[in-house]
Amino acid sequence: MSINLPPVDATDSSQEVKSFFDKYFRHQITFPSNQIDAVVGFFLKRGFDEEAARSTGIVILNQARLDDVNVFKLLDTLKGLADAQLSSVVTEVLNAYRERTSTLGYKITTVEETTESRNIRP
Repeated sequence: MSINLPPVDATDSSQEVKSFFDKYFRHQITFPSNQIDAVVGFFLKRGFDEEAARSTGIVILNQARLDDVNVFKLLDTLKGLADAQLSSVVTEVLNAYRERTSTLGYKITTVEETTESRNIRP
Protein backbone atom coordinates (compact mmCIF):
# COMPACT_ATOMS: atom_id res chain seq x y z
CA MET A 1 0.00 0.00 0.00
CA SER A 2 1.47 3.35 -1.00
CA ILE A 3 0.57 6.69 0.44
CA ASN A 4 0.63 9.72 -1.75
CA LEU A 5 2.26 12.59 0.07
CA PRO A 6 2.12 16.17 -1.11
CA PRO A 7 5.19 17.26 -3.07
CA VAL A 8 8.03 18.64 -1.02
CA ASP A 9 8.60 22.34 -1.51
CA ALA A 10 11.91 22.59 -3.43
CA THR A 11 12.58 26.17 -2.41
CA ASP A 12 14.94 25.72 0.49
CA SER A 13 15.96 29.04 2.01
CA SER A 14 19.58 27.92 2.21
CA GLN A 15 19.78 26.86 -1.43
CA GLU A 16 21.17 30.21 -2.60
CA VAL A 17 23.89 30.13 0.04
CA LYS A 18 24.82 26.55 -0.82
CA SER A 19 24.94 27.40 -4.51
CA PHE A 20 27.17 30.43 -3.87
CA PHE A 21 29.72 28.52 -1.81
CA ASP A 22 29.70 25.54 -4.16
CA LYS A 23 30.91 27.86 -6.91
CA TYR A 24 33.16 30.04 -4.72
CA PHE A 25 36.51 28.49 -5.66
CA ARG A 26 35.56 27.65 -9.24
CA HIS A 27 36.19 31.04 -10.79
CA GLN A 28 37.99 30.30 -14.03
CA ILE A 29 40.66 32.57 -15.40
CA THR A 30 41.96 31.83 -18.87
CA PHE A 31 45.17 32.98 -20.48
CA PRO A 32 46.86 31.83 -23.67
CA SER A 33 49.23 28.94 -22.99
CA ASN A 34 52.21 30.73 -24.51
CA GLN A 35 51.83 33.58 -22.01
CA ILE A 36 51.57 31.17 -19.06
CA ASP A 37 54.62 29.22 -20.24
CA ALA A 38 56.64 32.40 -20.75
CA VAL A 39 55.82 33.88 -17.34
CA VAL A 40 56.32 30.63 -15.41
CA GLY A 41 59.54 29.93 -17.31
CA PHE A 42 60.83 33.42 -16.51
CA PHE A 43 60.36 32.92 -12.78
CA LEU A 44 61.80 29.40 -12.89
CA LYS A 45 64.95 30.76 -14.53
CA ARG A 46 65.22 33.37 -11.79
CA GLY A 47 65.31 30.67 -9.09
CA PHE A 48 61.67 30.49 -8.05
CA ASP A 49 60.22 27.14 -6.96
CA GLU A 50 57.72 25.51 -9.37
CA GLU A 51 54.65 26.35 -7.27
CA ALA A 52 55.89 29.85 -6.46
CA ALA A 53 56.58 30.50 -10.16
CA ARG A 54 53.05 29.43 -11.08
CA SER A 55 51.25 31.42 -8.42
CA THR A 56 53.40 34.51 -8.99
CA GLY A 57 52.93 34.12 -12.73
CA ILE A 58 49.15 34.05 -12.42
CA VAL A 59 49.20 37.21 -10.33
CA ILE A 60 51.47 38.91 -12.87
CA LEU A 61 49.21 37.81 -15.73
CA ASN A 62 46.13 39.12 -13.91
CA GLN A 63 47.80 42.45 -13.21
CA ALA A 64 48.98 42.75 -16.81
CA ARG A 65 45.44 42.13 -18.01
CA LEU A 66 44.01 44.71 -15.59
CA ASP A 67 46.59 47.32 -16.62
CA ASP A 68 46.24 46.42 -20.32
CA VAL A 69 49.97 45.72 -20.63
CA ASN A 70 51.50 43.21 -23.03
CA VAL A 71 52.91 40.36 -20.90
CA PHE A 72 55.93 39.88 -23.13
CA LYS A 73 56.90 43.56 -22.87
CA LEU A 74 56.49 43.29 -19.11
CA LEU A 75 58.82 40.27 -19.01
CA ASP A 76 61.38 42.14 -21.12
CA THR A 77 61.27 44.96 -18.58
CA LEU A 78 61.65 42.56 -15.65
CA LYS A 79 64.66 40.87 -17.31
CA GLY A 80 66.70 44.01 -16.76
CA LEU A 81 66.21 43.97 -13.00
CA ALA A 82 68.64 42.59 -10.47
CA ASP A 83 67.43 39.84 -8.14
CA ALA A 84 66.83 42.25 -5.26
CA GLN A 85 64.91 44.64 -7.50
CA LEU A 86 62.83 41.78 -8.91
CA SER A 87 61.98 40.61 -5.40
CA SER A 88 60.86 44.11 -4.51
CA VAL A 89 58.62 44.38 -7.59
CA VAL A 90 57.11 40.93 -7.05
CA THR A 91 56.47 41.75 -3.39
CA GLU A 92 54.61 44.93 -4.34
CA VAL A 93 52.46 43.12 -6.93
CA LEU A 94 51.66 40.25 -4.56
CA ASN A 95 50.75 42.68 -1.78
CA ALA A 96 48.21 44.28 -4.09
CA TYR A 97 46.34 40.95 -4.13
CA ARG A 98 46.58 40.19 -0.41
CA GLU A 99 44.58 41.31 2.56
CA ARG A 100 46.15 44.23 4.43
CA THR A 101 46.56 42.04 7.52
CA SER A 102 48.86 39.60 5.73
CA THR A 103 51.14 41.68 3.55
CA LEU A 104 54.62 40.57 2.62
CA GLY A 105 57.53 42.67 3.68
CA TYR A 106 61.24 43.06 3.36
CA LYS A 107 63.83 44.88 5.36
CA ILE A 108 65.52 47.98 4.07
CA THR A 109 68.41 49.05 6.23
CA THR A 110 69.07 52.73 6.30
CA VAL A 111 72.05 54.28 7.98
CA GLU A 112 71.34 57.61 9.55
CA GLU A 113 73.85 59.63 11.45
CA THR A 114 72.23 61.56 14.24
CA THR A 115 73.80 64.03 16.59
CA GLU A 116 72.92 61.78 19.53
CA SER A 117 74.90 58.85 18.15
CA ARG A 118 78.06 60.98 17.92
CA ASN A 119 78.06 61.62 21.64
CA ILE A 120 77.71 57.99 22.72
CA ARG A 121 81.02 56.20 23.25
CA PRO A 122 81.42 52.51 23.94
